[in-house]
Amino acid sequence: MVRDTNRHFKFDWITIFLFFLLVGFGWLNILSASHTGATLNYFDLDQPFGKQLVFIFLTFGLIILLLAIDAKFYERFSSLIYIISMLSLVGLFIFGKNVNGATSWYAIGGMTLQPSEFAKTATALAVAKYISDLNTNIKNFSDQIKTFAIIITPAFLVLLQNDTGSTIVYGAFFFVLYREGLPKYYLTLAVSVILLSILSLKFGAIITSIIAIIVVISYHFINKRKLRIYQLSLILIAALSVSFGVKFFYQNILQPHQQDRISLWLRLEKDPVKLQKMKQTFAYNLNESEKAISSGGLSGKGFMEGTRTTGKFVPEQHTDYIFSTVGEEWGFLGSSFVVIVFVLLLLRILHLAELQKSQFSRVYGYGVAAIVFIHFLINIGMVMGLIPTIGIPLPLFSYGGSGLWAFTILIFIFIKLDSNKINEW
Repeated sequence: MVRDTNRHFKFDWITIFLFFLLVGFGWLNILSASHTGATLNYFDLDQPFGKQLVFIFLTFGLIILLLAIDAKFYERFSSLIYIISMLSLVGLFIFGKNVNGATSWYAIGGMTLQPSEFAKTATALAVAKYISDLNTNIKNFSDQIKTFAIIITPAFLVLLQNDTGSTIVYGAFFFVLYREGLPKYYLTLAVSVILLSILSLKFGAIITSIIAIIVVISYHFINKRKLRIYQLSLILIAALSVSFGVKFFYQNILQPHQQDRISLWLRLEKDPVKLQKMKQTFAYNLNESEKAISSGGLSGKGFMEGTRTTGKFVPEQHTDYIFSTVGEEWGFLGSSFVVIVFVLLLLRILHLAELQKSQFSRVYGYGVAAIVFIHFLINIGMVMGLIPTIGIPLPLFSYGGSGLWAFTILIFIFIKLDSNKINEW
């Protein structure tokens, strides 16, 4: 399915430029974070920077293939792509390789492939396909359930593989559905559940429920509305259900290391001895990351001059904690530059999504922006200690062939769809 030479295509070079800017700058930081101080051989396949460079070169061929395929192919075969992706996730339970406690990789020769990274693109295509169907109305409850099922299926399979970070990313599709007309009460419900969950872990179920009642009463008092007894009772029951449910999930479902990370974030542990042990075990990466970032100052210590980076104080710094390298060696100015480029990329994708004549292309574009945004938000927040430590890479920046290729596919499918809008009159 190659493109028709009689049609006209105009690729968005701004998005392409921002893409390669992030990939290139990311590789420089991977180089700095993983080099051993010896004479550099950029193609040393024993080092992460050498492997990443090979991944980047192979990405060019992948981009050519993605742009050569006819734009309609992605819409026409989106359901098949989704099914194949789900089968690849199921196959991990039989053929998967366990790495760091998560069975999320296929071992292929000397390499590993993480299908959960590619499943995000497949889900974005499937959601776009279903929502853009003429028989679908996202305001209908039955269609909402079917859409949620498309999103929850890969999220549940990934969760079973003990990959919580990738599971959370699927929450990004909420923004897509909200843009397409999902009722506002879902937003209220989602925010309420998140706040109740945090407050119940911090202060307990009863206090949290009382706070919820006070907030609701205050809101209705301000808006000059009266609440009936049965409404207050339902709110109290709902608040208690969420609070006790979160407590049960925290104590009985989450793994001990996940409990400890949340406990450190919310400062739940009162025993000073256990708290110190938890910090030494689970907060080491975060502490070293924060020290590296803060030591960079305004302009940084210079490329490959970061003492904490070259000293390997931050474990796995070339992967999830790559932003700490930026903070130490490029300082506040370099960190701001990275954030600005990511924001520009997101804004550009959203702008192009709004210009699409096809609903499929628009929904998919919003899916691309939402996935990149969640990755970006969680990774930066994690590295700076604003949210609990979650194993999730910085898009186009962190080391890894699966992540780089998955985001390449995600973004360049949209670039191809966008280039085809001039043919859709």
